[in-house]
Amino acid sequence: MKNIQRSFVLGASLIALAGCGADEIVSPGTSGDIIINNPAPAPAPAPAPAGPATVTPAAGCPTISTPSGLTDAGTISGPTGEYRVCQLPATFTVDDTLPFIDGLLYQINGRVNVGTDQGFSSTNTDVTLVVEPGVIFFAQAESFFVVNRGNTIEANGTADRPIVWTSRDNVLGLANDNSQAQWGGVVLLGRAPVSDCSDQTFNTAANPNANPQCEQQLEGTVVATPFGGTNSADSSGSMTFNQIRFSGFELQQSNELQSLTTGGTGSGTVIANLMSFNSSDDGLEFFGGSVNASNIAVIGASDDSLDVDSGAQANLENVLVVQRTGTGDSLIEFDSPDDLSDGTPGNALPQSRLAVNGFTFVQRSSSSSQAIRARGGPALSLTNGVIDVDTADDVCIRIDEQITLNAIIGFDSLLCDGANRPVRGSSGVSDADVQAIVDAGTNNNLVGTLTLTGTFINGATESAVPVFNATARSSFFTARAAIGVNNAFGNWVCDSTIMDFGSSTGNCTSLPVY
Repeated sequence: MKNIQRSFVLGASLIALAGCGADEIVSPGTSGDIIINNPAPAPAPAPAPAGPATVTPAAGCPTISTPSGLTDAGTISGPTGEYRVCQLPATFTVDDTLPFIDGLLYQINGRVNVGTDQGFSSTNTDVTLVVEPGVIFFAQAESFFVVNRGNTIEANGTADRPIVWTSRDNVLGLANDNSQAQWGGVVLLGRAPVSDCSDQTFNTAANPNANPQCEQQLEGTVVATPFGGTNSADSSGSMTFNQIRFSGFELQQSNELQSLTTGGTGSGTVIANLMSFNSSDDGLEFFGGSVNASNIAVIGASDDSLDVDSGAQANLENVLVVQRTGTGDSLIEFDSPDDLSDGTPGNALPQSRLAVNGFTFVQRSSSSSQAIRARGGPALSLTNGVIDVDTADDVCIRIDEQITLNAIIGFDSLLCDGANRPVRGSSGVSDADVQAIVDAGTNNNLVGTLTLTGTFINGATESAVPVFNATARSSFFTARAAIGVNNAFGNWVCDSTIMDFGSSTGNCTSLPVY
């Protein structure tokens, strides 16, 4: 992986100079005397309106525990001020902490690792990296951040001080609401089971022990990066109150990262209050593992907003997806490989399973004809959701192949405005087959009229739909007061023309200043 040359942008201070005029000279009076009037001093000008907060650079980089330490890379300037740049080491080799310091940014240069791979059968936690609330990371081009298998990150922001992962252009003020692919992204790897083994030998119902050490490799990386194991409860740490902006740089041709990519992470990993903004590929992608995530906002992804594959056992609650106009594929793409290595049909094990409870999906892309697509035999559950498709001709739910139709867990309390073709069957499945599954559920209406306000806030129609109790489908789920996403999105998200939350931490094209 080539290194990114550091750029230093030096800010210049402007000094405004004011000059004083001459004394006033008044014409002679009747006495013939010449009078020179020296007027009283002019009143002090009113204070100028307060401008945006301006950051000044920290004095230097803090000392960390990893022996190679942080590298002081000078300063960088943008609309919010001037910052000290502290470049991260290539690998955190011991337990470490990145503190929040006013006027300091952490730079991801190339590939940055938390620990090294501990192996398929390991049980230890080698390195834990703690990231304090308010920390801002930035990167460019091929740079990305990997928590390797057997290591953890504790990146827990707060509701008013999120942790931000963003691009160099964002710091410089060059990013806009259509910017994307300006750096790689964040990768969490773990030791939970996956399918799609890297040697293409799948565990199957016919031969469940065909590959007892099924693992995968992270795509697009020069260094082999494996993930997967046998511990479904494995922990890769915790990420709460995080924004990941402008990600998706192509590491190799057709191999892009997402805002967040998980590979074999277990149910001990905590993912909550997470925002993906303008990923050039998927917003979030889960490869295998046991994933529980709540309060998720995926805004402006250019491929699939949520991609679930490779035997993932995923439970997602309170999920908001809003596409950018003119870009984006499915809002959910859900797969479970259905071919064995010899080409014969059969479900890979573990079979992918996805349950989504309490969601609002807003489709705005003309390049995708369906909001939700499942194929390859995965098990899908959708409950308490609102789907706002782009046009009356767009499809709410598409199911490919009979094995996928057979595996559906259930659809309940769903509202969509797919007026002309609300469902679609493909590859041996008819539209009527899919509609029968919808009709077998409770309180579903995929040809309804929506009354959403503020893009995702329920109106009278949405509020009138009875709520389905999904807690029996996953112990991770909670009882909900209404269908759709609830407004758990406060100041930890950022605003844009795509989705304006009214956040006090500002726009996605700027940095938060505390």
